[in-house]
Amino acid sequence: MQNLLSDVVVVDLTRALAGPHAAMMLGDLGARVIKVETPAGGDDSRGWGPPFVGGESTYFLSANRNKESVTADLKSAEGKDFLTRLVGKADVLIENFRPGVLDRLGFSVERLHALNPALVILSITGFGHDGPEGGRAGYDQIAQGEGGLMSITGASEPTKTGMPIADLLAGMYGAYGALAALHERAITGRGRVVRTSLLASVVGVHAFHGTKWTVAGQLPERVGNHHAQIAPYGMYSTQDDSIQVAVGSEGQWRTFAPIVGLDPDDGRFASNAERVAHRDELTAAIEAAFAAEPADVWLQRLAEAGIPAGKVRDFQQVYEWEQTRSQGLLVDVEHPELGKIQLPGPPLRFDDNPYAGARESNLPPPRLGEHNDAVRAWLDED
Repeated sequence: MQNLLSDVVVVDLTRALAGPHAAMMLGDLGARVIKVETPAGGDDSRGWGPPFVGGESTYFLSANRNKESVTADLKSAEGKDFLTRLVGKADVLIENFRPGVLDRLGFSVERLHALNPALVILSITGFGHDGPEGGRAGYDQIAQGEGGLMSITGASEPTKTGMPIADLLAGMYGAYGALAALHERAITGRGRVVRTSLLASVVGVHAFHGTKWTVAGQLPERVGNHHAQIAPYGMYSTQDDSIQVAVGSEGQWRTFAPIVGLDPDDGRFASNAERVAHRDELTAAIEAAFAAEPADVWLQRLAEAGIPAGKVRDFQQVYEWEQTRSQGLLVDVEHPELGKIQLPGPPLRFDDNPYAGARESNLPPPRLGEHNDAVRAWLDED
């Protein structure tokens, strides 16, 4: 198959996670992604570990497949000249410097568009490009706290998510915006600037928690492993393990209740609103029933009744699960130092490709400066 973005060249000036994830998403769709790194160590995440395998940070490996790496000191005349030439042949430039840094390096938006009017510029910051705190440095956990996510996560105290979700969402929103700008450019011939931030990405997924405040004037609360506005919907203990159950409609409730020995018309539980109000009583009753038999028995029984339910898997169980593998969610790459390795793959499939992503083959995360000669030779072709 032909790579979907095979005619797109992306200049990746980013480091850490949000920006590299956005660039990797475009690389997964077939774009040529040229990652420009400082000669003195490269992307910060190359040093984020342990674990390191063969000297490679598994953190860096997670966000930099399908890229080439070149080194350049953008503070030097030679580095500035290199980036100038690269911008002239690029379609997208992605940066996640603090506001003003790229300007001080001599590559303001105005200069970039003077060099290449068709360039799409994706800029990702911590808290936005303007406003009273637009210049703040941003890291994932800080953004999770400032953006309200930690206030609704956990049981007894504010808790971050296990995944660096602010970084990953900012990368996803950024790639989404860049694709929209590329579509517009195909019509107008001109590029534009796309901006997002870690703060924006967290607020952007507040969903019903946000409207609980903006519309109803109620602060969302932490409810642990249960849904804030639907019951029963959460994690429950059985005889030997925990399972998750999601009863999302009144019809499902009327099927589920007798399975656990409850009367669906019990006044405490007769509607979702009543079940949420009496959540503790409902949870205790469900777990009292679940305690009689093992998790697998309950999962089978619930599946036969059409009630959504599932296990709580660790990462080994996820990656060994045949359903995960059937969806192409692991990709094989041949790394020059590590040999054949598997990486968590892109979560997209296209109808003429049985695997995730949109490339004929996947490139391993590059070694620092691995493609210096190849990229500079390509620039000299004209």
